[in-house]
Amino acid sequence: MVTGNTRPINIEEEMKGSYLDYAMSVIVSRALPDVRDGLKPVQRRILYAMNDLGMKHNTPYKKSARIVGEVLGKYHPHGDSSVYDAMVRMAQPFSYRYPLVDGQGNFGSVDNDPPAAMRYTEARLAQIAEQLLTDIDKNTVDFMPNFDASLEEPTVLPARIPNLLMNGSSGIAVGMATNIPPHNLAELCQAICYLIDNPDCGVDELMQFVSGPDFPTGGTILGTDGIKSAYATGKGKIVIQAKAHIGEVDNRKAIFVTEIPYQVNKAELVVKIAELVKDRKIVGISDLRDESDRQGMRVVIELKRDAEPQQVLNSLYKHTNMRTSFFVNMLALVDGQPQVLSLKEVLKNFIDFRHLIITRRSQFELKAAKDRAHILEGLKKALDFIDRIIAIIRNSENGDTARKNLVAEFDFSVIQAQAILDLQLRRLANLERQKILDEYAELMKRIGYLEDLLSHPEKIYALVKEDAKDLKGSYGQPRATEISSQGVIEFRVEDLVPHMDVIVTLSERGFIKRVPANVFRLQHRGGTGIMGMPTREADAVRFLSVSDTHDTLLFFTNRGKVFSLRCFDIPDDASRIAKGTAIVNLIPVTQDERITAILDLKSFPADHFLLMATNKGEIKKTSLQEFTAVRSSGLIAMDLATSDELVAAVETTEEKDILLATRMGQSIRFPVSELRTSLRASGGVKAIVLSKGDEVVSMDVAQDGTLVITVTENGAGKLTAIEEYPQQHRAGSGVINFKVVDKTGEVVASKVVSETDQMMLISADGMVTRTQVKEEDPSHGIPIMGRATQGVRVMRLEEGDRVVAVATF
Repeated sequence: MVTGNTRPINIEEEMKGSYLDYAMSVIVSRALPDVRDGLKPVQRRILYAMNDLGMKHNTPYKKSARIVGEVLGKYHPHGDSSVYDAMVRMAQPFSYRYPLVDGQGNFGSVDNDPPAAMRYTEARLAQIAEQLLTDIDKNTVDFMPNFDASLEEPTVLPARIPNLLMNGSSGIAVGMATNIPPHNLAELCQAICYLIDNPDCGVDELMQFVSGPDFPTGGTILGTDGIKSAYATGKGKIVIQAKAHIGEVDNRKAIFVTEIPYQVNKAELVVKIAELVKDRKIVGISDLRDESDRQGMRVVIELKRDAEPQQVLNSLYKHTNMRTSFFVNMLALVDGQPQVLSLKEVLKNFIDFRHLIITRRSQFELKAAKDRAHILEGLKKALDFIDRIIAIIRNSENGDTARKNLVAEFDFSVIQAQAILDLQLRRLANLERQKILDEYAELMKRIGYLEDLLSHPEKIYALVKEDAKDLKGSYGQPRATEISSQGVIEFRVEDLVPHMDVIVTLSERGFIKRVPANVFRLQHRGGTGIMGMPTREADAVRFLSVSDTHDTLLFFTNRGKVFSLRCFDIPDDASRIAKGTAIVNLIPVTQDERITAILDLKSFPADHFLLMATNKGEIKKTSLQEFTAVRSSGLIAMDLATSDELVAAVETTEEKDILLATRMGQSIRFPVSELRTSLRASGGVKAIVLSKGDEVVSMDVAQDGTLVITVTENGAGKLTAIEEYPQQHRAGSGVINFKVVDKTGEVVASKVVSETDQMMLISADGMVTRTQVKEEDPSHGIPIMGRATQGVRVMRLEEGDRVVAVATF
C-alpha cells in the first residue's frame, strides 16, 4: 500500500540492507588497506594531495593545516582530526618502519604524548614516499571521481615499494580486522627477486630472505613458530620482548632497557613497573628512572644489593609489557574483496601489480614515442621542401587554410601539418635539423625497445627485479628487530623469586607472615630481642620457621590434616612488626581446626620419611613421597583419636634416631628404623609413655656428634651432648631432659643442633631474638650442661611474657 510519498517496508530487511551497505563501506573505504599499495583511502588521499601540492622531499615544509584542508576539500569529506591523525602516524618513526611523511615539529612520542595542533606542525613527503607516486602521470593507475565529481583521485597508487609489508597496517572493520606487522625493505626486495625466479617456492624458502617482522622500536622476537604460521596461513602469534642488559650504576647492579616491544607506551611501562614494586609483586628494585633522550631509549632500573638481576629481569618480562604478543592477521583488499593472505600471496599480488604498472607505463610511453615520431617524420620531410612550404604558408589566407594546403600538397597528416606551422624559424638552421634527425633516431630505438618489452612478459618481470634491487640499494637498512630461535620460556613462579632466608611466623589467631631473616641481627644470649610481630589482646605468636623463599611448607592441624604452601606464596612483609595475613586466606583451615606444626622442606627425596608425633605420645612414619602433591583442600596425614592432637612433624632417613621431648622435662631417643612405614591416612604407634599431666612438645632428628638445645617458656636454656641421651626402644618412659622448676617454666622445645647453628626464639608478645648456638667467648654463649640441669637465661622476657617458639638453622 502506498500513501502519498510514504511506502511501508519490512524493517528487518531494511536493517539487513543498510547494515550491509555500511559494513562494505567501512571495509572497502575506510579500515582495510589495498594489497597493491598497502594504503587505506585516507592515507592514499593524503599522499596524493601532498604530491599534487608539489611537496617533494627536497621542497620547503608546509603547514599541516594546509595539507589537511587540501585533503578535506578535495578528496576526504570527513573530520579533520581523522586526516591529521593519519598523517601524524605516517610521520612517526616509532609507528612506521619507514615513515612516509617528513614531519617538522611535535608529532608525538613513544610515551604517547599527543602531537601539537596542526596549525603548529609542518610536513612534506618523505623521500621513500615518492616511490609510491612514481609514474602516476603515465596512465599507470585508474582514476575515479571524487566525492562531488569535481575532481578525480587515484583508486590506487603506482607503488614501487611493497608498502603493505614494509610498514604494515592495522584496522578494525565490521566483523573483521587486520593487523599486519612491518618488515625490513631490503629483505622484502630479496624475496621479490627470488619469487620472480622461483614462482613455485614455499614459505620456508621465502623465509631465507624475510626472516620475520622488523619493528621500528626494535626488540627481540622469541621463536620462529609464530612467524612461520603467520607467513604460511596469514595468521599467527609473534612474541616480542624488550631488549635489556645488566650493568652497573655506582657499583650496584642495574638493568638497562634500550628497546621496547612495538606499540608499547614507554611512560606507562615505567609507571607499571613502579606500581609492581610498590605492591611488592616485583622485589629487588631500589630505583627506577627514564633517561631516554634524542640519542635513544634508556630506562634504568637500579637493583638492591642482594637482588638477583636475572630473576628481576624475568619478573619484568612476566608481569609487564616488556614482553608482548603481536597477533598477525594479514587481511587486505584484493580486487576490492577482503582476503587473508600468506606471505607468498602478498608478494605475488605486489609483483603482479608491478608487472601491470610497468606494462601500462610502457604502453603510455610507446604511444607518446610514436606520436612524437610521427611529428618528427613530418618535420624531416618538411625540411627537405622548406622553400615550397614557406611559399604555401605565405600564400594561405589563414592557419586553417595553410594546414589544409600542406596536407593536400605533401600528404602530411593534420598533426604533422600543425607541427610544421608551429615550427620556429630558428629550427631551420642546419644544427637544429640535425637535432631533429638525432631525436628521431633515438625515438625509433625507444619504440623498438618498448615494443619488444611489451611482447615479452619475462622482460617486464626482469624490470620488476631491477626496481627491487634499486630500492634495496637506495633505502635498505639493517634489521632493527632481532629474532631469537629460542621461543618463549614460560617462567614458573619460583624462577621469578630470588632465593632468600626468611622468617615465617604464625600467631595463635592465625596470622602468618614472612620477613627477611637479616632484619633480626645476631645477639648474645640473654638479650631481650626486638619486636618481630605486634600482638593483639588474646593473640600470641605460636610458630616460627627459618626457611628459604623456595622451600615448601607443610602445615599440620591438630586433627591430623596437612596443607601445603610454597614459602613465596606467603605475603612478604617488609616490616618485621607487620601483623601479617590471615592463614585462612591461603589455606582452607576450618574453624574447628588449628595449625599445630609446620615443617619446612627443600625437596621430597624418595628415601626420606615424614615422622609425625602427637601430644599423647603417638608417632607415625610415612614415605615423604606421599606428600609431594598436597591438593589445595588438604590431605589426611594421620588418623587421630578424638582426645589426641598432632604436635610435631619432621623429615628423616632410616639410619637416623628420633628425639622426643615433653613439657615436664622428659625425653626419649630411639632409632627411626624401629618404626614401620605406614600409609598416609593410618594412625600411629606409641613412642613414649607419659606421666600424668605431661605431653609431647617437640620432636627432632638426632645423630651422634650433635648437641641438643632445650628452651623453656621463661627463657631458660642449655646445650647437652646428644650422647647423654641413651638410645632406647620406643614406647619407654625415656630419661630426664631438663630440670623443670617454677623459675624455668615448662619446656617449649628441644632441638638437635651443631655448634655452628643459630637459634631464633620468639615470645608470646612478639619479641624475637637471634643467637649463635656456640660463641668463641663462653661467657656470651649457651653453656653445654648435663641433662638434669636448669640451664641459663637465653632470652630476657618482660613480666607476663613467655617463649612460645624455637627455630634453629
